[in-house]
Order: sequence, then C-alpha cells, then structure tokens
Amino acid sequence: MKLHRGGCHCGRVRFEVEAPEDQMLSDCNCSICRMTGYLHLIVPKAAFRLVEGEDQLTTYEFNTRVAKHYFCGHCGIKSFYVPRSHPDGVSVNARCLDPGTLSPGKVEKFDGANWEKNIHKLRHDNE
Repeated sequence: MKLHRGGCHCGRVRFEVEAPEDQMLSDCNCSICRMTGYLHLIVPKAAFRLVEGEDQLTTYEFNTRVAKHYFCGHCGIKSFYVPRSHPDGVSVNARCLDPGTLSPGKVEKFDGANWEKNIHKLRHDNE
C-alpha cells in the first residue's frame, strides 16, 4: 500500500488515499463521468482521508440520490465522491492525484451508461 495525495485544481480541497501503486482504474461512460472525464480509483472509506477543504465542498446528487458527488465550491473540480456502486467506499478521481504516485496505463472501461446491467463488474481491488 502506498499513500497517494491529491486535491482539486485550486488546492483548497486536499485528500490522502491508501492504495497500491499499481492499481486498476475504471473509465466509466455514465452521463456524469463521461462529461467530466472522471477516472475512478475506488477504495474503502477507511483508506480515504480528507485533509483540508471540507468547508469548500458542495454536494450534487441526481437520479437515485445514493451517490454523493463532492465538488470544490471555488474551482468546481470533483476530486472524489461516494459512489452508488460502493456506498461504503470512496471513488477518487485518479486525474486529481499528485503526479508520480500511480503507475499509468491500467485502465478498464466500465459501461456505466447501462449501470444496472454492469454493476457486478465493479470491485474494490484493495479490500
């Protein structure tokens, strides 16, 4: 396990996450991930720590309102959220991690546009 640090564009929201250096990431095509270019690194809640910026976060919910999407209220970047697929976990946007901590290249496509038919394909690699 390695400690990865990251945050939003303006730096007001910062977090740490424990995950392997060599981690499979998910590229989802659901409406929100497709539009924002989100690249998922899903971890258990215990592996995630918000370091600063809780007061800067704004929350967005849609559809089933199970997922909690957290955005920096200043720069608008969603660097992490609680996904519907893993309400006991956190999905970190790998593109918001500080450079040099994750090995690049391990990305699998996830058909989130057809979520109900494909949810069984998602997993926590580091549970």
